[in-house]
Amino acid sequence: MKGTLVRRTISLLFGDFETAELKKFLRMGAIFGLIIGSYWTLRVIKNAVFCIFAGPDLLPWAKTVSLVCLLPLVLLYTRMLERHSRERMLTILPAIYSIITIVFGIIMLFAHGSAECINARTGLAYVGSQLLAFAYYVFVESYGSLVVALFWAFASEITMPDSAKKGFPLVVALGQIGSILGPVVIARLPKLLNLTTSALPLFAAAGLTALIIPAVRYFLKKTPQELLKSFGGKAAEEHTEEPGFFEGARLILKHGYLAGIFMSIFAFEFIATIIDFNFQGAAFRHFGNSPEYLAYLGDFGGWVNVVTLGCLLLGVSNITRVLGVGVALALVPLLIGGALFGFLAVDSLTFLLALMVGSKAINYALNGPAQKQLYIPTSHDTRFKAQAWIETFGSRASKQAGGMLNLVKKAFGQARYLIACNYIGFSLVAIWFGIAIYLGKKHRTAIKENSIIC
Repeated sequence: MKGTLVRRTISLLFGDFETAELKKFLRMGAIFGLIIGSYWTLRVIKNAVFCIFAGPDLLPWAKTVSLVCLLPLVLLYTRMLERHSRERMLTILPAIYSIITIVFGIIMLFAHGSAECINARTGLAYVGSQLLAFAYYVFVESYGSLVVALFWAFASEITMPDSAKKGFPLVVALGQIGSILGPVVIARLPKLLNLTTSALPLFAAAGLTALIIPAVRYFLKKTPQELLKSFGGKAAEEHTEEPGFFEGARLILKHGYLAGIFMSIFAFEFIATIIDFNFQGAAFRHFGNSPEYLAYLGDFGGWVNVVTLGCLLLGVSNITRVLGVGVALALVPLLIGGALFGFLAVDSLTFLLALMVGSKAINYALNGPAQKQLYIPTSHDTRFKAQAWIETFGSRASKQAGGMLNLVKKAFGQARYLIACNYIGFSLVAIWFGIAIYLGKKHRTAIKENSIIC
């Protein structure tokens, strides 16, 4: 009886599933929950660690450094892809990141011992703390770029278009469980246990990351082969050829469809970075170097994912399923434009928190699942080349561009800074809206004609 009720609820919120199909997406959701749970824990700690050890004013430089460091990391990542299958990479990458997370946890056990020098912003201890802050920042950014992008590339490779419309939002909804537990529970452990370091949350995040490995193996073992086929009918396992990193950039420049996906991601990340910079700075000035600051950022991460889950449970995904991918994509720039207007009009930490929560939730609940479906009517090679480039290097480049605007805030002055945000931000919203309509039409035509766009 309970199983019937759960299935009816899922059907109401996301659409009707065959039994094996539903089990497939439930397993994928469990894997995604582990990935996002560990990532959000690392991400919340990232912002706190950086502001404590380096200061919020250096956040734009952190984005620049992470962009530069990401290039060789992605080159290494693509070399690994040439030698290993996607399934194998979903085992190798979590193992690597779990080990590195443990190393950072051990470092954090001793790093807070130099708190006086750090607070004084002088001496070798402060220089070392800055290096630690930048290294950890780059590490977490690469996790979000590589592990999350690899999962969605794999998901789009083994899912047909009609199934993705209902399945991808379900995967995101299940992933929110991990993303809520990570920031709200794990990131708050130092405050709850009266600890002075972030080591314990890092060890917990390492454990979640390691659990991805058996979860992927279980998924591949239990999911029927007919549900592991990509658009065009070829099984995902048959593809072994893997081109280089810069080929993805060439494809984006060559195909307007891929350039449109890039620009839609660029526009959102650019505007979100502007708002986030001001939010992070305001939060640090309010709480300072204290456990309450980390707990506050944990609450922020938790609220983002609670609201995301709420949106999905209220049936936001039905916009994509009923009205189409194009409508879902076009709604997002309108909503983010409203958030940008609110940022320019109201100066309040609480209001900035609400804007960031709302913007992130809309991106995760509506924009993200719709964007992932855009890759389905593309060739295998194009899907992995372009998607890897857009969602790793390209996405971080947009954040760095937003960070550079924030970097000149002091030189511009508050008034000129807000004027620049106004003109650049709303211009991007207008361009983004037009691109969303274009992408929706191309996607709808390709699916209708059962054809590959590029």
